[in-house]
Amino acid sequence: MPAAEPVADVVVVGAGSGGCVVAARLSENPDRTVVLVEAGSDGARTGPIGTLPVGPGSPLVWRYPGELQPGRDVVIARGRTVGGSGAVNGGYFVRGTAADFERWPATWSYAAVLPYFRKLETDPFGDRRWHGDGGPMPIARTTDAALHSISAAFLDAAASAGFGYRADLNEPDATGAGPVPLNAHRGTRVSTAAAYLGPAADRANLRVRTGAVARRVVFEAGRAVGVEVDLAGERRVLRARTVVLCAGAVGTPQLLMHSGIGPAQQLSRLGLSVLVDRPGVGQGFEDHPEVTVGYRRAVPSPHARGRAILEVVLEADGIELRPYTASFGDIIPGVGDSVARIGVALMRPESRGEVVLRSADPADPPLVRYHYLRSAADQAAMRSGLELAQDLLSSSPFARLVEPVPTGAAVAGMLDNLGTSMHLSGSCRMGADDDPTAVVDDRCRVIGVEGLSVADTSVMPVLTSRGPHATAVMIAERVAAFLDA
Repeated sequence: MPAAEPVADVVVVGAGSGGCVVAARLSENPDRTVVLVEAGSDGARTGPIGTLPVGPGSPLVWRYPGELQPGRDVVIARGRTVGGSGAVNGGYFVRGTAADFERWPATWSYAAVLPYFRKLETDPFGDRRWHGDGGPMPIARTTDAALHSISAAFLDAAASAGFGYRADLNEPDATGAGPVPLNAHRGTRVSTAAAYLGPAADRANLRVRTGAVARRVVFEAGRAVGVEVDLAGERRVLRARTVVLCAGAVGTPQLLMHSGIGPAQQLSRLGLSVLVDRPGVGQGFEDHPEVTVGYRRAVPSPHARGRAILEVVLEADGIELRPYTASFGDIIPGVGDSVARIGVALMRPESRGEVVLRSADPADPPLVRYHYLRSAADQAAMRSGLELAQDLLSSSPFARLVEPVPTGAAVAGMLDNLGTSMHLSGSCRMGADDDPTAVVDDRCRVIGVEGLSVADTSVMPVLTSRGPHATAVMIAERVAAFLDA
């Protein structure tokens, strides 16, 4: 049997965007002991928003085998460091809209979640009804005067095409083109590790264990009593009264299945014991498929590490257009892609994916199947978005900056340039106890057991029509409040 360490009140698994929030908030009570375990290191809490340290050989990411479509394989990189993916991403911090939350349980209406969005941030911009002044996360936007020439041309082109300007994309009904809210300060990315965990570092009741790889949740009589981890070459059980999984939308279903919670048929086939048959674990996740439109710049523009990769976007009819300020080769070390690109993402796709265990070994990463663009509706929506991107690139605001893109080239390259936004969500979705597809209830407690909650994007019942990072932090704030009640 693995060695058992002394009891803590709470063990939080995963020091990513959710785990740092949960651990910091729960440890505000000096009478509660909290242990936060993270498989990676503590070396990337902040960094320039113009560089993504996720390329080949980076020690800061997990790598999972993925399948965008049958026969189209990719490798998915997710953060493996204190701060998680929020410590290595581009700083995009756009909230879900009010309409998004109409599709969530009534207890997660926009009115219910708005106080937590306000609580988490310090955003001096915009209408005070929507923004907070004293939260841990600083929110910034690139000013008009500081915009990259591509970003400025994109806004002009969108306006010429009839799309309205939106100065604050974090308002509840925000559509149109405007500056991206960023979790950044003076060109430096601010993860929840920096914003939440840093100020809590000296608390005697909070302990952060890095290099601790979680294998499974340990149960006794149907209650979570700890987590089995590999730490410093030894297998141990970190015992606790409550366990909170914040391992992300791939890692959390993987842990649940190895703990005996998941589709019984899949677990039994691999020789894993079944504690609770929950068919929804790992099933039906959503992500935003993205196809990029490549073009050549007529005017060279050196990349600046402190410049946001994405300064502005256009939100329109379920499509998000992303004019990147640099090539992927400029922003991701080790990636040899020097092509300038505009991304076209479906923000309300019909396609649903699955996270599937490949073996009974917890060290074996699961397979992530996306099933992108399976439906005719998704294909038609993507073609429409690609045509719009090509029209904008061909408009007069871009005339002196880019070389003409051949007519039809964007749509013709749809499948060749298909990728993912890496916004995977909903792999352990929230719902009613009697809903077989639900994994957690509306307080994010795992259905069928006691003492186990989830606080990451895996619980989203419906993926937001914006990138999920801001919503993930909100979820963690709210789950911490549930656990503190």
